[in-house]
Amino acid sequence: MKQQTEALHAGYEKDSQGTMAVPIYQTTAYEFRDVEHAANLFALRELGNIYTRLNNPTTDVFEKRFAALEEGEAALATSSGMAAIFYAIANAAEAGDNIVCASQLYGGTLTQAAHTLKRFGIEARFFDVHTPDAVEKLVDEKTKVIFFETLTNPSIDVADIDAIVAIADRHGIVTVVDNTVATPILCQPLKHGVDVVVHSASKYTTGQGLAIGGILVERKGLRDKLKANPRYPQFNEPDESYHGLVYLDVPLPPYTLRARLSLLRDLGAVVSPFNSWLFIQGIETLPIRMPVHSGNAQKVAEFLAGHPRVVKVNYPGLPNDPNHAMAMKYFKDGMCSGLLSFEVADFETARQVVDRTTIFSLVVNIGDSKSIITHPASTTHQQLSDEEMEACGVKPGLIRLSIGLEDADDLIADLKQALEG
Repeated sequence: MKQQTEALHAGYEKDSQGTMAVPIYQTTAYEFRDVEHAANLFALRELGNIYTRLNNPTTDVFEKRFAALEEGEAALATSSGMAAIFYAIANAAEAGDNIVCASQLYGGTLTQAAHTLKRFGIEARFFDVHTPDAVEKLVDEKTKVIFFETLTNPSIDVADIDAIVAIADRHGIVTVVDNTVATPILCQPLKHGVDVVVHSASKYTTGQGLAIGGILVERKGLRDKLKANPRYPQFNEPDESYHGLVYLDVPLPPYTLRARLSLLRDLGAVVSPFNSWLFIQGIETLPIRMPVHSGNAQKVAEFLAGHPRVVKVNYPGLPNDPNHAMAMKYFKDGMCSGLLSFEVADFETARQVVDRTTIFSLVVNIGDSKSIITHPASTTHQQLSDEEMEACGVKPGLIRLSIGLEDADDLIADLKQALEG
């Protein structure tokens, strides 16, 4: 099926009532038929509902539908995008290991990688997304994950997916990619050989800023990469915490299976059924919304590029943008999503521009139907050192825009008065 059809139908078979809308199964637990049935479920001899910390019928539809959009094999929903990133990494790495990350990351992801994971004994090593060859020099026998974003937030860089994947595959290392900004409508990293895709569903997936949640999707065939791979004994050896289960001996997608039975079970960052239902509603219109976000952003970027008070515009849809060629290679029909950033002279000028806007809302979110303006240096990246900000492309005068679904002419008029007021 085409994506628009999958967005409306994938993963849902109507229940006994014939409901057209996916029901919200707002329940904590499920009754077993008898003791044998319960034992079979826990031993994976039968598949079914056990406890909503592990699975839920509404969330199951969300997971299957999102996996279909990414053309993946299976998905695991989480309580937030940050939880999805943590699970994707912690599923492969443990104390004493290292991960290789792009320097150009969302501020929260950068902090998790450089500081929080360090306290778990996992070292983060960084490379510039524009020099993927540098990854090779950072890899050793303890490297478990190579992590990057398809379209970086807020520097708006586009990664060379093929080049990074080629290095990872040469060393048998799992690649994890954050595809939140591009969404599976504009970019499908799994088709380029990426192993695991993560998303903050709080962004474009819900589309209206209604719910916090995340999701990770594994590619079809990831089992072959993990099988007998000495980097990943946790998939090849018995898990003593789950009756000696060997994840690769079970005919289920192994990466999401282990993340569910080990990490989600023990750490508990589970999405609520109601939020899963909200994400399902958002998915239904995602293929329609993303071209509008992209088209509006293109018009705004072109306006900003011609304004005398704008020092620089970061949007790969612009022909002279250094990321333009990569965007044309990896993004559907050259659409580059609704996120862009631009630089003005300094911190104080940026503050004035942000405060003068009237249609744009000053919010630390992206992917809303309503347009958002953010000053990363004073908000999302405030906790970083000057060196870390410079490395991930955040300068004092940088302003990030999440372009919504309003009329582009109104958005341009609002920015014009803010720049010239």
